[in-house]
Amino acid sequence: MRELEKYMQELTQDIVEMIGDASPEEKQYLERIRDVFMFCCFSGIRYSDVYNLKKSDVKEGKIVITTVKTADSLTIEFNNETERIINKYKDIPLENDKALPVISNQTMNFYLKELCKLAQIDEPIRLTNYKGNQRIDEVRPKYELIGTHTGRRTFIVNALSRGIAPNVVMKWTGHSDYKAMKPYIDIAERTKEEAM
Repeated sequence: MRELEKYMQELTQDIVEMIGDASPEEKQYLERIRDVFMFCCFSGIRYSDVYNLKKSDVKEGKIVITTVKTADSLTIEFNNETERIINKYKDIPLENDKALPVISNQTMNFYLKELCKLAQIDEPIRLTNYKGNQRIDEVRPKYELIGTHTGRRTFIVNALSRGIAPNVVMKWTGHSDYKAMKPYIDIAERTKEEAM
């Protein structure tokens, strides 16, 4: 599955809403997967940081965390979605005083694909690989390419596409320089051009 990571894409706001509107009543575990993924899409934090997010990291109107990957201290203000999700679980006791019901990354990725399939995120995506000089094309439904990191990418690209300054987005995501943000800025520019 690692080879599919290079094809993981950010999601448009419409697709995020489709996932948010998916109602897996008969599969309650997918509701928790949806909530955690939506929190990533609207906060921009990495899976490792949402996994380690404790109730004590939740302050009035924001979360304050030290990231796992870079040990950066971040303050991320709530928006309507992140606040709604945090409030949904604030009085529910979770293992290790977690703020959200996060499971292992591998299991979350497996169930996230099931959730996205349920939400009909099934646009065909062509994957192109080369084996020596031979080109190998394969078509997969989009839901197979969605993983936990898609939430972070989605947040960054959608924030930039809405005109939020890169230096502000960097404060939320912990990116330390524009070089790391450049691929996201390029995607956001293409998105704005396509919208026009």
